[in-house]
Amino acid sequence: MKLLVKLAAAGVLFACFVAPAHAEPITGAGSSFAFPIIGKWAQTYRIAKSDGAEMTPLDIGVDYEPIGSLGGEVRVTQRAADFGASDRPLSSEELQRSALIQFPIVMGGIVPVVNLDGIGPGQVRFTGPLLAEIYLGRIKRWSDPAIKAVNPELKLPDAPINVIYRADGSGTSFNWTDYLAKASPEWRDKVGVNTQVPWPVGIGAQRSQGMADAVKLTKNAIGYAEFGQVVRAGLAYALVQNKAGAFVTPDQASFTAAAASAEWAKAKDFSLMLTDAPGAGAYPIVATTFALVPKPRTRRTQEVLDLFRLSFASGAADATALGYVPLPPALVRQVEDYWAASMKAGS
Repeated sequence: MKLLVKLAAAGVLFACFVAPAHAEPITGAGSSFAFPIIGKWAQTYRIAKSDGAEMTPLDIGVDYEPIGSLGGEVRVTQRAADFGASDRPLSSEELQRSALIQFPIVMGGIVPVVNLDGIGPGQVRFTGPLLAEIYLGRIKRWSDPAIKAVNPELKLPDAPINVIYRADGSGTSFNWTDYLAKASPEWRDKVGVNTQVPWPVGIGAQRSQGMADAVKLTKNAIGYAEFGQVVRAGLAYALVQNKAGAFVTPDQASFTAAAASAEWAKAKDFSLMLTDAPGAGAYPIVATTFALVPKPRTRRTQEVLDLFRLSFASGAADATALGYVPLPPALVRQVEDYWAASMKAGS
């Protein structure tokens, strides 16, 4: 410090010792399902980094691209991003091969959405097998007796069902197809579960926004998307029958009920799915977004962990306001313990 004072008095520049006013942002890519909340958390993080006296360097932002879960996995694996966000849990073997850690950051519901004249949010009902039959192309018209059987009070059009799916490598599709595979052995055997599958019928849309736009512009369409984004887009979502036989309204309570069944402590590297959860009030298609962070711990990976530490500590209300389920305190503690064990310097 005495040396710096002397240099300053002598008029010598020592800017190299001072944190830059505008540091390079940390970069992330992946899930469009979680894009709204990651964007909100990024704003909070930038403000904290700019104003927090103990946080350096100053004014660090977050540059996040919602390119789909598969894209995020590829980016972080290739070290083209500081973190990835994926709605597909990677296995411990995949993480080890790519020298990554994985932890949950938020949970939320995936809902069927429709564009039918005179049909509003929460009016149409589906069972899991019925959704599988529609996406297999076996049920082709809205007037099909199988749809009428669970919607006897609705006047549905005698029109073809325009099926829309995610064409990009989507974690939302991974959870959607996982649910369909649990509801339909035929779907499991013929189509399977992945971020991209050989869809039997329909037209493809890119990213969550593309799905919302496609459903909004296509009469008699059916699609699927994250609940909060569906509500903000003004789309009509459907009720889905859960494992207990109840047609459950998608909302914070039913998503939380599904999340409550998760046994995270038993899941190595948090590799766990929440679809088709038990419980009378549980919504059946709930997904988790996971952060993927490279090992070992570096200055940039530490910034990523700081982003999520701050988000867990002060961003739960933002997650709830956007329609997501924040991590409960016990799970946050488990995640932070996982960081300490997995991201030791030089590991």
